[in-house]
Amino acid sequence: MSQHTPLYSAHVAAGARMVDFGGWEMPINYGSQIEEHNKVRKGAGMFDVSHMTVVDINGAQARIFLSYLLANDVAKLKTPGRAFYSCMLNEEGGVIDDLITYFLDETFFRVVVNAATHDKDMAWINSQARAFDVKVNERPELAMIAVQGPEARQTVLSLLPESDAELAAGIKPFGAGQFGDLFIARTGYTGEDGFEISLSAGAATRLWDQLLAAGVMPCGLGARDTLRLEAGMNLYGQDMDESVTPLESGLGWTVVLNDERAFVGKDALLKQKERGVEQKLVGLVLQDRGVLRPGQRVVTGAGEGVTTSGSFSPTLQKAIAFARVPKDATQTCQVDIRGKLLNCSIVRPPFARNGTVCEGII
Repeated sequence: MSQHTPLYSAHVAAGARMVDFGGWEMPINYGSQIEEHNKVRKGAGMFDVSHMTVVDINGAQARIFLSYLLANDVAKLKTPGRAFYSCMLNEEGGVIDDLITYFLDETFFRVVVNAATHDKDMAWINSQARAFDVKVNERPELAMIAVQGPEARQTVLSLLPESDAELAAGIKPFGAGQFGDLFIARTGYTGEDGFEISLSAGAATRLWDQLLAAGVMPCGLGARDTLRLEAGMNLYGQDMDESVTPLESGLGWTVVLNDERAFVGKDALLKQKERGVEQKLVGLVLQDRGVLRPGQRVVTGAGEGVTTSGSFSPTLQKAIAFARVPKDATQTCQVDIRGKLLNCSIVRPPFARNGTVCEGII
């Protein structure tokens, strides 16, 4: 039986088309996925992301534990309220999940993990935590709303008490702070500016209604997927999983290897780097008419690969995709779509951010 977020009734009342996602009944769209996508690129849209899991890591060894657990280096987080993106790896270097970690104080860090990986994530985190003086506190009572787009921050700030609004206006990208009942982070999964707000279930319904009254458009998982694909952001379970490493997934920038720090999966990554990474994740732009989807065969001059994510891009007005291809693949390729090899350009994501197509994409 699917779980419901605190905003489930609001979605149904708004006529959302509901689907199962990671065991949660979630809105895929409220009518037009393309309108929702474009609203985020040009104005402000909001997403119910309460299916994601907030986990607080508390204790004297919180920093030491996360330094071992994550491939990115938590030593980067020096100022309370700062955050970073990282992968959590298994011993073979495969990606268990990708997540955001917030530093609140030396005994308090917060991580947000994906809904579809909840059970294995929590089992892994708890098993690794046993060797450290920390407590792993899951926060299922918290809901989460992402408000994204060029008008998103100002709209949220207009709904806060004046004193909180002044402080929240100063939050820098990948920063966060607690404002009364609201934990406000300047993060997102769309390639646009905005906030992700964690709050109690009751407060979530009130804030959703306030945002709706302020002209923010409710958006579903469909628009969230095309936005993140345009923005060059990986989706767990498609663009990376436990069978591939961050070095094969365009996420080498999230891995810190050049220090004495030990972390889970480091030895495997060092060995892979020494022998040479054979595959890379690239962007594709279809030059012919057709639709790019996950799992399609990619033919390059250096060998074959496969698409991992793919969709029509409302911003580019073309089909785009991620693909895992041989490391020596360059510039052009062909994708097998229903038995026909169609021409694609190989590009470096992102495809679009901040409302516009990125330079060199088309």
